[in-house]
Amino acid sequence: MSLTLSVFCKVVDNYGDIGICWRLARQLAVEHGVAVTLWVDDLASFRRICPSVDVAAATQTIESVAVRHWCTQDGQFQSADIANIVIEFFGCDIPPGYIEAMAQCEPRPVWLNLEGLTAEEWVEGCHTLPSSHPRLPLTKHFYFPGFTGKTGGLLRETGLAVARHAFQHDGTVRSAFLSRLGMTQQEQQALLVSLFCYPYAPVFALLQAWQHGGQPVTCVVPEGVAADAVQAFFGKPVKAGDVATHGALTLRVLPFIPQPDYDRLLWACDLNFVRGEDSWVRAQWAGKPFVWHIYAQDENLHHKKLRAFLQRYSDGQPALDDFSLCWNGAADADAEGQGGWAARWQRLHAALPSLAARAAVWEQQMLAHGDLASNLLQFANSLR
Repeated sequence: MSLTLSVFCKVVDNYGDIGICWRLARQLAVEHGVAVTLWVDDLASFRRICPSVDVAAATQTIESVAVRHWCTQDGQFQSADIANIVIEFFGCDIPPGYIEAMAQCEPRPVWLNLEGLTAEEWVEGCHTLPSSHPRLPLTKHFYFPGFTGKTGGLLRETGLAVARHAFQHDGTVRSAFLSRLGMTQQEQQALLVSLFCYPYAPVFALLQAWQHGGQPVTCVVPEGVAADAVQAFFGKPVKAGDVATHGALTLRVLPFIPQPDYDRLLWACDLNFVRGEDSWVRAQWAGKPFVWHIYAQDENLHHKKLRAFLQRYSDGQPALDDFSLCWNGAADADAEGQGGWAARWQRLHAALPSLAARAAVWEQQMLAHGDLASNLLQFANSLR
């Protein structure tokens, strides 16, 4: 009998939550032969990154993963419906009826809460900690992805590094991919930047710095991202496929693309702006310099998480530290003596070669911790 596993995902950050859960579910099914069911409450967001999703289907199978539409109703569940391993992503509160049915199983399923990624030191002490259900004979374990050997590591498919290396070392393949996205040869020859951020990023100031700078820049942005700043640059409402050049900057609006193509875009660019968790991790596997826009939290708790990551990753790169803190509102972007966004961009641009070298070192460090899917499955099996 094959091992069964269910992943429950509530979409909060539009594409980050489902992006992570979809990658995890697909890897467990394809690489490990697990019978995976992905429960997701927002099929429309899912479809933006996986075009084969049918938003009207209650049940469907995509790339060996059974996808179930997780409706708000609790529903009735029997023991036969329950997987051997149950994963709730980021404390999403799986249906009470499902939990009740879990308690009736013998043996009882392994229950994991897959937490969000952070570089803070405290996660090492909380990784794999058990928590007993207050009423039922069930134990949930907290599982943390992370950047050290005392955490679960990062999501990474087998063969990802090989595929990226082949892509990045074949200029013809790279050019063909970018041409398929509509980019001209002139656009491809400029400094190529991908931009994915939350609406509150200081995008307009950065676009102005690029526009009036001496370095030709091609920036590609997904449709709907940084919408106000992009519209201001174009001077009109925009849609996927629109492109405009002002000064040194060419700005091209892309449609949302499937996850494999998004990886290729990160591989192709000289600098990537990413956000949340999913694109942040993919940028780390792209081996290119990147700037992270972290999801905002109350009382600016995200600033602490940002600094914790920079302390691990930056390795004394002041241009990246300053740019990242100001990009996230964790430092004064107009502080006296800093020169504003134009000067800040020039410092970051000058640091790109050293940041690329740092990205390569970081990748090797992260590879040493294994991959999240394999580590998680090994831990879950140890509890069965």
